[in-house]
Amino acid sequence: MKDYHECMADQLYLSLWYPNFRFEHLPAAAVGVLRQFARVSGLPKVAAAAAYPVSFSEPPVYQRVYVLDKRAEESKDTTDANIENAVAEAMELLHEDTAYEFEMKWQLWTYEAGEGGLDGLWRRIPKTVKVLAFGPEFDDQTFEQNGLIRVDFGLDASWVFDEEEVWDDEDARTEAARHIKENVEMLLAFTLSVEKHCGISSRLLWTESGEPLAEKLVGRLQKLN
Repeated sequence: MKDYHECMADQLYLSLWYPNFRFEHLPAAAVGVLRQFARVSGLPKVAAAAAYPVSFSEPPVYQRVYVLDKRAEESKDTTDANIENAVAEAMELLHEDTAYEFEMKWQLWTYEAGEGGLDGLWRRIPKTVKVLAFGPEFDDQTFEQNGLIRVDFGLDASWVFDEEEVWDDEDARTEAARHIKENVEMLLAFTLSVEKHCGISSRLLWTESGEPLAEKLVGRLQKLN
């Protein structure tokens, strides 16, 4: 099967800025955003963490992938992957020229197009989200454009459906609209939760191409309906 996010898609980000921000508060800001993500996703563990010096072209000076399989859960050996513990370890030595990256997962509805004339299928599968906390001197003060915290959602295809085989089938359109709406609701719930609980001064939900996300969402949902 062909995953529909292989079609034309765009990278989606959420940038966050904080009022009167002090560098030593960066770990607490990262914890706050990760907690809100865990509330929405229902998956409270960090999957991986890394620290990049100077710019992303440099190899990480810290990197850890957490084992979150069923055996680890049963043995209670996942405490290091708790948000507070993972952030404390990765950001133990704060450097102003370093970016700190934390990966988490959430389940999003994903369409897989059928092969050989078979109908496509919708499944909820884990998608990776990266939360990055930028030191003020990282990559020529990239935080000014990207935010002190930036959330990388990956491709926007989970919210902007673009699979032509459903357009002529009313039942397929109805099903697609229902699943895409659920994905959009999760995205909005996270964004609004961050705005309410994380003490930010401003936020920006944006795509790499610069095309307004709201217009893309409205256009696709109207087409599906």
